[in-house]
Amino acid sequence: MRPVDPLPGGPPRDGVDAVPPAPRLFVLGLQHVLVMYANAIAVPLIVGGALQLPKDQIALLINADLFACGIATLIQTVGIGPFGIRLPVIMGVTAVAIQPLLAIAAMPGVGLTGIYGAVIVGGLYGLLVTPFIGRVMRFFPPVVTGTILLMIGIALTRVAVGWAGGGAGSAEFGAPGTVAVAAGVLAATLLIARFGPGFVGRVAVLLGIGLGYAVTLALGWTSFEGLGAEPWLRVVLPLQFGLPTFHLVPCLILCLVMTIVFIEATGMFLALGVMTGRQVGTEDIRRGLRADALGTLIGGLLNTFPYLSYSQNVGLVGLTGVHSRWVCAAAGGIMLVLGLVPKVAYLAASIPQPVLGGAALVMFGMVAATGIRILAQVDYARAGSRDALIIAASLGIGLIPIVQPLFFRAVPDAFGPIVKDPILLTAIAAILLNALLGQSRAQPEAERSGRGIGASEPEIAASSRSSRS
Repeated sequence: MRPVDPLPGGPPRDGVDAVPPAPRLFVLGLQHVLVMYANAIAVPLIVGGALQLPKDQIALLINADLFACGIATLIQTVGIGPFGIRLPVIMGVTAVAIQPLLAIAAMPGVGLTGIYGAVIVGGLYGLLVTPFIGRVMRFFPPVVTGTILLMIGIALTRVAVGWAGGGAGSAEFGAPGTVAVAAGVLAATLLIARFGPGFVGRVAVLLGIGLGYAVTLALGWTSFEGLGAEPWLRVVLPLQFGLPTFHLVPCLILCLVMTIVFIEATGMFLALGVMTGRQVGTEDIRRGLRADALGTLIGGLLNTFPYLSYSQNVGLVGLTGVHSRWVCAAAGGIMLVLGLVPKVAYLAASIPQPVLGGAALVMFGMVAATGIRILAQVDYARAGSRDALIIAASLGIGLIPIVQPLFFRAVPDAFGPIVKDPILLTAIAAILLNALLGQSRAQPEAERSGRGIGASEPEIAASSRSSRS
């Protein structure tokens, strides 16, 4: 695809701090919202269904989720003191938490208030462990971060294929019409990104989704039944389901979830550093993880769940070349509105999954491409290097739950969040194998010299030239 020109607006040090004109800011922000929307509402829908909540309470969960997404995204992108990495990041409820939350929901005497108590404890745990992140950064050289990002892209592609086929578990999954719509959205997105002039190319995903939505409306696939029953305004209040309760096992489970979230988020922050040319050092990662933890704490207070920096939106940043964090801040503002105006949220939720799947195939692939780009920094010919073995074994282990989900069926349910998550399996394998087989001297040297983590030498030089200008 053709490179995208830097965004206009002000004298930014690089594209991260650029502020597009208001109309473009809104459209680019809306594009991010549509990309993450399906995942954002999936967790409250699944957990609410598991608890057999009535529809009005599930609707309340969705609105609270979107509202908290907006708050967490603004903290992460704009930054408040020691909170927020100040990069183009979208925050949303993490899918890693689905299985643990379902397990907690099945525990007698816990319920929603017990879930929210555990979420609050998980957020506090994240804030407590963040200061120690610098001690583990030496375990994340390019061979580890690149491998993790490559697996994130592969795992996300599985989600995109599920959407493109009409939704995993659908009785008509993979029907010719469904696949044709997804293929049409994919083709439209690629063609617009390649040939669209200027700003049009930057919103290729939004335009592709819009065209697909129009087609499905014409085909009668989309129903607005129930829209009239939705109120225009629903205020999100803290602790609407009652005061949180605290139970030992659920709290320990959510601390494990936050550990997983931190591992995934660290890889995504490093990937964004490469994409945007912005140096990402240990303190930057601490600020980003603090925002993840604070977002989770806010989520527990606002009737929702743990938060994570969304990798699909990282893919959108790579695809469009729009690096402005203020675009993601605008997306945060849009999510605040969606959380307060249920009718608008309902319309966005009506986009058929094949439409989202067609656009997601290329976006999620961009995450994998970023991992490959980072792995290109690895010196495989270095004497004594075992990096190729580290990559091969880590990817092989991470692919197990994707290619054969029953492989770990004998593993106790308590370890399900670990062995069923290809990203976490890959991360654990890559970190351990690098510690055993790798030569990680380059990482500490980079930190001692004050150089950022996750950016190659040419990118750092380019960023420095941009700063001087």
